[in-house]
Amino acid sequence: MTFFQSKGLQAPDGFDWASEGRGTALVASIESLLSDLTDRQQDALKAELDHLASLANSNGLLSAEQICAGQSIDLEGLEGVEDVLLLLAIQYPHLLDRVSAQASLMQRTGGKQWSAFQFEDDGKPWAISSTAAREGFLNEAIAILELPTHRKREADWFKVIRLHPITGEEIEILQATIYVEERAESELAFGPSDTLERQIVPKVLEVGLACNAQDRVIEICAKGGKEVRDQYAKAFAKHFAPESETPVETPRRDVLLDKLRSAPKFDIEPADGIERIEVSALDFFATGGGFSRFERRGDGETLYQFLERRFGTASPLKASGWQIVSATIRIVIAARDSKRRKTLTVTLRTPNTTTLPNKTETDRQFVFDLLERWQLIAPPPKDEFVLEDV
Repeated sequence: MTFFQSKGLQAPDGFDWASEGRGTALVASIESLLSDLTDRQQDALKAELDHLASLANSNGLLSAEQICAGQSIDLEGLEGVEDVLLLLAIQYPHLLDRVSAQASLMQRTGGKQWSAFQFEDDGKPWAISSTAAREGFLNEAIAILELPTHRKREADWFKVIRLHPITGEEIEILQATIYVEERAESELAFGPSDTLERQIVPKVLEVGLACNAQDRVIEICAKGGKEVRDQYAKAFAKHFAPESETPVETPRRDVLLDKLRSAPKFDIEPADGIERIEVSALDFFATGGGFSRFERRGDGETLYQFLERRFGTASPLKASGWQIVSATIRIVIAARDSKRRKTLTVTLRTPNTTTLPNKTETDRQFVFDLLERWQLIAPPPKDEFVLEDV
């Protein structure tokens, strides 16, 4: 009712808002309510309702919750996604485009048109709040798209709050949706004289960016294939993290940390050239709240031996109510072929963060193959979810 009142429509006394479903008395009553509007007004209002209906799903609700949390908008007391969307349509209509963009990013996460990039945890600052850095990144995005400089463009920067699925920890994400005027298309439409005319219809191209400064991960959603998204990642590093190395693309694969609840027997082959492997750190989360982190103490004792000696059956590896949320593994490669011994370190964090070594592509693929062999990451998604549009 409030939604229609915001559009200047007043429902008559006794209007039944309780009916549900298509073809009900409610639908007929709403059609009657709209009948006093002009055809253009009816089309505009129905198009808005159709847009809200397209967001009335689990992704739409989660997107709205994340964006509203980032804007400190209280949704307490609202019942379901419809109430949330109607609230936004009435009081915060400018946020609906953000909800739509976020829902689209969420739907495409892990599939085609999406890539995630992991920066090294080098402690060097990011300039994500810099106006100059944002403007420079936007200009470079236009260059990557190879569009004429006169094309209109706009970048919407906003904050969302994601919740960790296990710990419930709030993770602040800076997101940007870049809107660019794409090449217009010619379509048939009825013109002012009610006759068919060929009209030029402007089109908008979108590029999505999500920046997790805490884990130093950026997600990029854009058409054009992997090479294009690599260029966006380099542009991000250039403008927002100029002191850091170019980030590494990291496949989104769920990590399987329960396999580390007991001392693992890592399957290695002579060709691997591995001198030793150790779990050097484990992070735990306790049901009901609370974190604990344990690191390997020294050469004479493994982390598992230390936890057994120090805590026995009360160890978080054995006691109920503890979950492993992060693990760091050190892989020591023996010296050979005139090459020095080296150590490759990888950290796995729930639900799907893998900090592969940011050294060479050979090292990264080597470690990734080991994680698959040791079943510490889930199998890749089916082919239909990773086919790339170029």
